[in-house]
Amino acid sequence: MIDARHIEALRGLVGEKGLLDKPADMAAYETGARYDRGRAAFVARPASTAEVSAVVSWCVRNSIALIPQSGNTGLVSASTPDMSGAQGVLSLDRVTGGFELDQVNRSVRTGAGVRLSDLNAKLGEYGLFFPVDLGADPRLGGMIATNTGGSRFLRYGDVRRNTLGLTVVLADEAGTVLDLSSQLRKNNTGVDWKQLFIGTSGAFGVVTECVLNLEPLPRQTATALLVPSSSQIIPALLTAMEDALGSYLSAFEGMSGNAVRAALEHVPSLRNPFSRGVVPDFVILTEVSRINAPRKGEQKLDAVLEEVLAAIWEDGDALLADAFVGPPHEMWALRHALSEGVKHAGRLIAFDLSFSRGDVMRFLDRMKAEIPQRFPGIATCDFGHVGDGGVHFNLVVAKDDSRLTDEAFEAALREWVFSICVEDFRGSFSAEHAIGRKNQSFYDRYTPAKLRRLAAALKAEASPGPLGSVAF
Repeated sequence: MIDARHIEALRGLVGEKGLLDKPADMAAYETGARYDRGRAAFVARPASTAEVSAVVSWCVRNSIALIPQSGNTGLVSASTPDMSGAQGVLSLDRVTGGFELDQVNRSVRTGAGVRLSDLNAKLGEYGLFFPVDLGADPRLGGMIATNTGGSRFLRYGDVRRNTLGLTVVLADEAGTVLDLSSQLRKNNTGVDWKQLFIGTSGAFGVVTECVLNLEPLPRQTATALLVPSSSQIIPALLTAMEDALGSYLSAFEGMSGNAVRAALEHVPSLRNPFSRGVVPDFVILTEVSRINAPRKGEQKLDAVLEEVLAAIWEDGDALLADAFVGPPHEMWALRHALSEGVKHAGRLIAFDLSFSRGDVMRFLDRMKAEIPQRFPGIATCDFGHVGDGGVHFNLVVAKDDSRLTDEAFEAALREWVFSICVEDFRGSFSAEHAIGRKNQSFYDRYTPAKLRRLAAALKAEASPGPLGSVAF
């Protein structure tokens, strides 16, 4: 437990609204997006960089562990406290000030507590957006801490690629504020220090402000659902579409039949676009887009997509059936409903994996062949970013399955999946969810000792205080 004098001191730093210590008020901050549950000593909600610095300084000087929390949409137990009751939560939900837009530079400086949807709503008025597309609605600080990628990584890249600058509070006794808020895209004057804080789960410092690269909103978009003739043909289908469409291709998303069926069952408003309502075993959602307004005499983008798909259809056996070309909002509604649908299908054991693009379907084929023998009764409901090698590999267990009461069951399942991913396919056990308590042991196992020592040394130098849920 935390001494009451610390609670009152922190309240004095952030005000009545900025400090929560009653169980009912803290519950939302103690509960994660998927089955996580902890017990916080307090929840500090500073409203500015200066207040974050004051809170961090007090906690470091008094050896109080802090868990930075952004939108709390993560899935690896990185944003919630453990059950000890000795950790405080440092929430960014009030660090939402500032909106400094530079239209010429195509950049914006804003608070790390701003939600992605709110940022893009403001930017849309200027024909711009932050091009990291997610089904969830996180806050920017959490996106930076986890280096999220999203469905349009294929065209725009991840958060790391789209971050120009940061303001960071270090976990030292002074709560040092590090100003890395440059708006420059080219700056080769030494180490790019902002990268230390992107994708490291908040352990190296608390991001309070960010300068982000923006992109023009697409003015023309076309989408289609494709049914590949086999899993083995998908890499060739991807490269054929890249060859034909070039930079127009913005998404190439894979969706298993089980995941699609779960979404359609859970969200009745979704339209089933498939012939006679029969969902294929695997579906590709592809998107093409252009940022220019339609020009006189220019071929419409949906016609361009249809021509390319027709040529692929005629030249080989890559596609099993005619493509379902349809309204983008309907196609993406189906894709974004997958997470919720899968979650309601049963108890979810989720993995966020990454492979070279040519290995994605080989891994999925192997899993679907071996899981029924090793772990009978488990359904695979995978989907993900086939165009960049990412897979949300979800395993669904019936809620009344007796194995769920055995902690060793999930541990053995995770051990098996991760070992095949990393050891057999040279993949990553965390594509874009970063590191949390759920995968700390796998970071310890699969990260070379020299790199772990280097990371620990950087952590000790930058933020020696107890910050974050990851032990680097």
